[in-house]
Amino acid sequence: MKFDFHIHAKLSKKTDFSIEHFTTILDEAKMHGLDAIILTEHFNTHRFDDVYGTLDQHFPCNGHYYDRNGFRIFTGMEVDVAEGGHILISGPKEQLLSVRKALDGYTSPDRFIPLEALFELCEPAGLMVIGGHPFRKSNHLYHVAPELLRRFDAFDLNGKDLHEIGIQENIAKVLTLGEQHGVPVVAGSDAHQMFQVGCVYNELPGNYDTVANIRAAIAAGLCKRHISPSLHLQVRAANTVKKLLKKKVEVVDSLHG
Repeated sequence: MKFDFHIHAKLSKKTDFSIEHFTTILDEAKMHGLDAIILTEHFNTHRFDDVYGTLDQHFPCNGHYYDRNGFRIFTGMEVDVAEGGHILISGPKEQLLSVRKALDGYTSPDRFIPLEALFELCEPAGLMVIGGHPFRKSNHLYHVAPELLRRFDAFDLNGKDLHEIGIQENIAKVLTLGEQHGVPVVAGSDAHQMFQVGCVYNELPGNYDTVANIRAAIAAGLCKRHISPSLHLQVRAANTVKKLLKKKVEVVDSLHG
């Protein structure tokens, strides 16, 4: 199966969730040959509950993933921590939303949860925990204590960072970090809209119906990462379109305001 482990449902945190926007992302993922994604919308996005609440209305869910005509949408979210990093967590929907509920008091920058406390929430719930874009200048993770870095199930080789830092430089940094701490590395596009989808993805042998099985395959070294030859073009296009769409949203909001 082919997966993207880091993908968003919304254009930005401030925008409302649109099922029409999200389905363009799903269509693009399928066109690129992907079989599934892990949905990692920001935990403190505007009206977070609307994301999964709306998906409940449109697609059947077995507690682990939504099924859109055979395409699987595994449940997850991206969480800010006090150390400054972004953490991708995923797993059974009920456990995921329980952790989200526990984070109600930690949604503002001056109140983000410490990384160790987040692990203490996620590990008993059986959730997979991936360190997002560990070398991003604004939200890096490489600086945290080694004993915390070793608790990650994987580090994120991020599509946006591959473009901004440089493919070879970022690969070297993330792989070295993984080797130093015995943590696997997986790929995530970090797409917020369709143009960035497919810039990176993962390939795992066999069929997977739970995040637990995906995590076991990653731990066994079965994850093969792929980087699109058009990654730079895709990310540049995505950045340009995102800016234009955000301006359009701001104009509409100002008119309605």
